[in-house]
Amino acid sequence: MAASRHDDGPTLPPGLSPMDRHNAALAANVRPRDWINPEPAPNYNLVVIGGGTAGLVTAAGAAGLGARVALVERHLLGGDCLNYGCVPSKAIIRSSRVAADVRDAGLFGIEVPGSPEVDFAAVMERMRRLRAGISHHDAAARFRDLGVDVFLGKACFSGPRTIEVGETTLSFHSAVIATGGRPVHPQVPGLAEAGFLTNETVFSLTSRPQRLLVMGGGPIGCELAQALQRLGCRVTLLHKYDRLMNREDADAVQLLQKVFLREGVNLLLNAKPLQVTKTASGKLVAFEAAGQRAEIEVDEILIAAGRAPNVEGLNLEAAGVRYEPGKGRGVLVDDRLRTSNRRIYAAGDICLPYQFTHLADAAARMVIQNALFFGRKKLSLLTIPWCTYTDPEVAHVGLSEEEAGKKGIEVQTFMKSLSEVDRAVVDGEEEGFVKIHVKQGTDQILGATIVARHAGEMISEVTTAMAGRIGLGALAAVIHPYPTQAEAIRQTGDLYNRTRLTPRVKRWFARYLAWRR
Repeated sequence: MAASRHDDGPTLPPGLSPMDRHNAALAANVRPRDWINPEPAPNYNLVVIGGGTAGLVTAAGAAGLGARVALVERHLLGGDCLNYGCVPSKAIIRSSRVAADVRDAGLFGIEVPGSPEVDFAAVMERMRRLRAGISHHDAAARFRDLGVDVFLGKACFSGPRTIEVGETTLSFHSAVIATGGRPVHPQVPGLAEAGFLTNETVFSLTSRPQRLLVMGGGPIGCELAQALQRLGCRVTLLHKYDRLMNREDADAVQLLQKVFLREGVNLLLNAKPLQVTKTASGKLVAFEAAGQRAEIEVDEILIAAGRAPNVEGLNLEAAGVRYEPGKGRGVLVDDRLRTSNRRIYAAGDICLPYQFTHLADAAARMVIQNALFFGRKKLSLLTIPWCTYTDPEVAHVGLSEEEAGKKGIEVQTFMKSLSEVDRAVVDGEEEGFVKIHVKQGTDQILGATIVARHAGEMISEVTTAMAGRIGLGALAAVIHPYPTQAEAIRQTGDLYNRTRLTPRVKRWFARYLAWRR
């Protein structure tokens, strides 16, 4: 089969508007218009479908070990993380933190003259510039230079060991499905007609929506709601549960909701949208909250109400791969990430219960070993941390108290407030805590939650301890630089060690020390 030029279809994928020099540079890397698909090899050790984090790590890692690898991507290389997720969201979150710091400068004895204004267009341009600058890591040319045959186009299985990309057939010994997921929206009458934003389109904004409704109070909704409020939008966050981020620690969420309210975010909890109507001045949203019907008019609606796996069009039936898209589970895999076709694996959001870039990366590394080298790496053995990048951040690893209870595991919880940590006090960042759960009667760490401005940086110490089976008592003996907020972790270990000083032990120490006098 001769080499062929890829077909973009009628339009470029979403997220590349406006087509300024930054997005043009991004497109030149991750979706070059002049790209010519290579002539396929007779047979590949590995064919990877999907060029997001899981697919890119799998392809690069396997090629680096000498495998013959093909990578197929139908939209933008880099996937959600580069184009619609981690990179652009953290860029605007950083700008929003600067805005908050300027707003609060007086608390630190710094007087800012005048009334500082957020230049929303400049914030978004900075994001596009930084995203374009990072995109060379995921460029089609870079992966070609790594020895990967990169095919831009739609892939579908034509049999248990073959994949079609247009008119090109790729034969494989093993394959990996890494097609990720996409945002979904609730079936609210009038919503589609009125129009809405998702994480795939919100980063195309160039002008600030004055009134913004965010539907969904999970991690994505909370991060963007706070960031956009700080950047000058009047944000209302509508969530169907009685608290935000309902999978997180209750104390952490209570603290975060207090911060949101203080910063002006209007929280509508236990609420559901009923209807959206396009008006001359905006979009009128009817909703029900606490049993009462009400309305709110906004300029834009941002949907952050969950994701669905990208299984459509893959013709998984031809490959004998089982999937359950209706349940949001996507491709079904075993503990070694094998599908029902033992030659085909899956990694990333298409199959994993937690949709994190770092987990997709870890799963990809597992797939390389299991698919190419008869490895026996298991997903269930991973220690998986995560972080929601609000301000303060909420980071978590392992079991929560509730999850431990459901498993019948008795835990003992130790908590250190940042208001008792010197560095947090002088930083003016006292709202937060370190909470660590150990198995009752031991110092075995089962889980932890950290709420702090840089909780995502701090949680790795606890994750390392859990992965290395280091107990909480041992963390108390680790010397931490003073003053740092991470000292709260050591101090939590101190709290555990004090529980070992039972009255009987104290009496023994007293008698011993009296004898020594």
